[in-house]
Amino acid sequence: MDTLATLPAGAFAVLAGLLGLVVGSFLNVVIHRLPIMMQAQWVAQAAEIEGRDPPVQPPYNLLRPPSRCPGCERPISALQNIPLLSWVALRGRCAGCGVAISVRYPLVEALTAALSAWAGLHFGATLAGAGALVLVWYLVALSFIDADTTLLPDSMTLPLLWLGLLLNLGGTYASLSDAVIGACAGYLSLWLVYWGFKLVTGREGMGYGDFKLLAALGAWMGWKMLLPVVLLSAVSGSVIGIALIVLARRGRNIPIPFGPYLAIAGFITLIYGHALVAVIEGI
Repeated sequence: MDTLATLPAGAFAVLAGLLGLVVGSFLNVVIHRLPIMMQAQWVAQAAEIEGRDPPVQPPYNLLRPPSRCPGCERPISALQNIPLLSWVALRGRCAGCGVAISVRYPLVEALTAALSAWAGLHFGATLAGAGALVLVWYLVALSFIDADTTLLPDSMTLPLLWLGLLLNLGGTYASLSDAVIGACAGYLSLWLVYWGFKLVTGREGMGYGDFKLLAALGAWMGWKMLLPVVLLSAVSGSVIGIALIVLARRGRNIPIPFGPYLAIAGFITLIYGHALVAVIEGI
């Protein structure tokens, strides 16, 4: 750790980016498998409530079974699982059956690497830098899971909240009191918006996972950073949402997950939050 602490910010950024590549490969597994695991858990719980035996299923978690081609079920070897390089070498196709491998896999890896390097460059080889990498990895995974399923799993948002509070025991990003208030205010602010919208329209405008994600961001960065997060998420959500409707011909009645926009805003605020607060206070 002492050696890492002496690294220049640029060198740490390179290491963070390389680590982000490897973690991004694992995040692809999390993004794909965690919703399936949740569905299996719900089926088992429903069977238990109804007094039935849960269906017998083979082991399925983040480690088992090993990754396979969805087309031919051929196991993916270690050489075929090198982040970015394997996809390029295979020209985006399975070595066995030739079925196309989604471009999203290398995109998740590249995005995770880029954001990790950015955070590493900003914070350097410090506790704040290490924590920022963890937050980045969580936000990437949560964004894609929410985009795919409109779900923000408690198994990710709640540990993220507690980790933020633990890191701020020593004031890593904010004082502990600001972090606790941030967690409470983050949750309650969207909870109030949710119920206000529901009372007026009779419809649900967002899910409880959004409350928990904003609470987690408040726990990491403190209550003063909540306004930039909310403003940036609203702006990015509006811009991207309109673009999806106009360019992708997405129906206006199709729900648009809010989690990815909270994640975008959370990352920007993590890096530039103090400058944004200064601008807002100067208006």
